[in-house]
Amino acid sequence: MKGYIAPTDHGWWQFLRARPDLGEVNFWRPGPGAFRVLAPGAPFFFKLKSPYNAIAGFGLFARFAAMPLWRAWELFGQANGTIDRAAFSQRLGSLSFSGPTGFDRLIGCIAVTETVFFSPDEWVAQPSGWKANTVQGAGYDLGRGEGARVWAQCLERAAARPSPDWVHEADDARRHGKPVIIRPRLGQVSFRLAVLDAYGGACAVTTEHSLPVLDAAHIQPWAAGGAHVVPNGLPLRSDLHRLFDLGFVTVRPDGHFAVSSDLREAYSNGRTYYALDGTQIALPADPTTRPSADALAWHNESVFRN
Repeated sequence: MKGYIAPTDHGWWQFLRARPDLGEVNFWRPGPGAFRVLAPGAPFFFKLKSPYNAIAGFGLFARFAAMPLWRAWELFGQANGTIDRAAFSQRLGSLSFSGPTGFDRLIGCIAVTETVFFSPDEWVAQPSGWKANTVQGAGYDLGRGEGARVWAQCLERAAARPSPDWVHEADDARRHGKPVIIRPRLGQVSFRLAVLDAYGGACAVTTEHSLPVLDAAHIQPWAAGGAHVVPNGLPLRSDLHRLFDLGFVTVRPDGHFAVSSDLREAYSNGRTYYALDGTQIALPADPTTRPSADALAWHNESVFRN
């Protein structure tokens, strides 16, 4: 199994370690270059830069996306490692980078979920032979050499205290010499990124591609027993998302969009939406990411105003 060790600042680690409730963080990069090193679920390690030179936490790689700074703040908030958007922009502005600046600046966002941050007495020594000029990070085979040592020590330290379930399962599997298959739970942000990716960054109903007005809607909300999984999501234009959550529109289990008569009765309008009634939504090419018929049936029965 492959993992990735990436250098980061002490301030980023310190800020996020004090907020364990976040669970999912943005290991951002100042440029939008793609990150194709890992498959979802692979371990991602946070290595503090000099003078600390130690592994100070880890988690599971969930998703990568290049996005404007404003969008990264809108999605991740303080999980970017700063107190507010102004501080986030200032931090990015302090880094040398040739390209647009300001809130429209494109950055690379690596969503790392189910994270663990170590206290200083738990830090793990960085790999021997780590090159001081390594800027973005390096991949390691976690089954041998220094990769195996870092993996084992991180799991042992994390398993000795309250940690996500995957840590204990992976540590037990490692001790018994079994293959380690980690299935990460998507967090709220990686869920949104995964849903938009599955549909090519477009609204499933209107095919609108404008990022500022696109949301990833839960078909069955988390509070009602829904999960952060792609088949429980639909990319919707923000106005349709609002109507969907309120039950004025739905998607039938057969994939057809429906508009409730209550919309006209309540607001004496809705012509824009009634024009979409009965249309077939766009579906992802990958069948495993298509909306769950059971979740759609739940929305039709429990939320939609028939």
